[in-house]
Amino acid sequence: MLRCAYPFAALSVALAACAPGAAEYTKAEAPNRLQVEGAASTVEIAFAPGSARLSAADAARLDRLLGAGAIRPADRVGVAAAGAPALAAARAAAVKAALLRWGIVAEAQSLPAVPPNRAVVTIGRYAVALPPCPNWSEPRANDFTNAPTSNFGCATAVNLGLMVASPGDLVGGRELAPADGQPAAAAVDRYLTDQVPLPSLAAIGPIQAPAYNAPPPAPPPATTAATP
Repeated sequence: MLRCAYPFAALSVALAACAPGAAEYTKAEAPNRLQVEGAASTVEIAFAPGSARLSAADAARLDRLLGAGAIRPADRVGVAAAGAPALAAARAAAVKAALLRWGIVAEAQSLPAVPPNRAVVTIGRYAVALPPCPNWSEPRANDFTNAPTSNFGCATAVNLGLMVASPGDLVGGRELAPADGQPAAAAVDRYLTDQVPLPSLAAIGPIQAPAYNAPPPAPPPATTAATP
């Protein structure tokens, strides 16, 4: 046993000398992280002095903006209104109710300067850039470090980027508070009625299934009609 220990130690030293240095590859060369980019815009809603009811013109203008996609359910939306505390809260609630009819949940917020008799709707729109997966950029030959591969965590990051309903949640969480149940109930209704929109292949990104030519289906077995 002792005679075999020396050749084994020499072999270990030789293999260690062949191991790549730590500086040859770093995880920074191909990070498996999501990248979130965003842009912000605002929309002003006018109210009559002392009123918290949306005028027909402003309600129609807001519906046109919503129909054109200027505000979407996946956006991070906030509403700030001018006026005394009770009036400002009522104005913000009126705007939030108009947005909720389109499945958009808005949060009340405070802004340093809101014009008199106005409500300001802030829209934060975010997009998620997926990492290139699978990621086998790290050379695996003669790797004795037992470290995770370059592909480790790649699928998890991609799945998170594809499933997140509001990409803004990846930037910052929302305040834990009572939530509007209408969007959740609408999602359950779409699920029960088989109306859930499925993602297209173009939206999946770099991950694609390999081409596969399925064999033609076998002909059905011959059947004979039963006779009484």
